[in-house]
Amino acid sequence: MALILHLETSTKICSVALSRDGSILFSKVDMNGPSHAVQVGLFVDEALKVAESKGLKLDAVAVSSGPGSYTGLRIGVSMAKGVCYGADVRLISISTLRLLADQVIRKVDFPKNALVCPMLDARRMEVYTATFCADGRCLEKDHALIVDENSFTEALKNHPIWFVGDGAEKCQKKIQSDHAHFDRNVFPLAEAMMPLAEKAFSENKFENVAYFEPFYLKEFVATISKKQIIPTK
Repeated sequence: MALILHLETSTKICSVALSRDGSILFSKVDMNGPSHAVQVGLFVDEALKVAESKGLKLDAVAVSSGPGSYTGLRIGVSMAKGVCYGADVRLISISTLRLLADQVIRKVDFPKNALVCPMLDARRMEVYTATFCADGRCLEKDHALIVDENSFTEALKNHPIWFVGDGAEKCQKKIQSDHAHFDRNVFPLAEAMMPLAEKAFSENKFENVAYFEPFYLKEFVATISKKQIIPTK
């Protein structure tokens, strides 16, 4: 099986892992905020030194492709491309929302009719979300959603739904149903990418390193802090 370097920088969490044959050889996580530009390089260097110490050659780099933080995604993908070019290895992309859903699907014994909705916190009452069956099939692709009292009303009549990720808290404040389950303590982490990345590698699902871009879902909008605005006379 392949030796794969995993990079996850789509949220305020920065993580890097190294896996081979279904085992994690290295994993490092920084949950202290958006310092990805510094941390991801340090973590990657540590991971590659672990591979070198074991006499192993890298086969691929897997990177979280979004949606998520515009800056975080660009940092992660830029680093992934750099390693791919430097080591002459292939690139694998993993959807951030699928990564969240996959973690829960692998550890929870769901009813057959259950649905999983991973959610990433966006601005105000908006989330990035998708919908998956309990067997991992995608029912609704990645999209932005403004959560209100009517969100998921019809689906909850017929399905228990697990809302997971840091955006689930917004949903919990608005949705009242015995079929709704919430877990905001599910995070997109590099080491959790391993099953999806190994599957993609075995199926030869690789990206074009030169042309690959993160999936931002929405265009980047620059904002200026009010503290930085120069007052006019």
